[in-house]
Amino acid sequence: MTDRTPAVDAAIEAELRLLAPEVRASPDLLGQLLHPEFTEFGTSGTRWDRASIITALAENTSRTGRSIMTTRMRGVQLADDVVHLTFDTESNGRLAHRSSLWRLCAGEWLLWFHQGTPFGADGPPEA
Repeated sequence: MTDRTPAVDAAIEAELRLLAPEVRASPDLLGQLLHPEFTEFGTSGTRWDRASIITALAENTSRTGRSIMTTRMRGVQLADDVVHLTFDTESNGRLAHRSSLWRLCAGEWLLWFHQGTPFGADGPPEA
């Protein structure tokens, strides 16, 4: 279900910005989109905090410059200041289901939590 409110639209816009190679390669631009208490459970199983993910993404993206393709992005506004997004990504042949929680802080939507779960292209179709 997608509840296309202005908050959902703003969170989708911020998520797409976060996935852009030029943003991922810049610690300053990444930092503008991540909540101070940001946490991620990555597709590798690694738990990331704000500082570690900024460093890792900036270093990796600077080397590869790869684009991340998204599909099936949808969202729901859970509260006035919280939006949940789900979507799939493909990057360098790797597929992942993604889940993001965005929080409105001082008028800006910031990524508070993210989780990626790898899946195979030959897996069962999803509803």
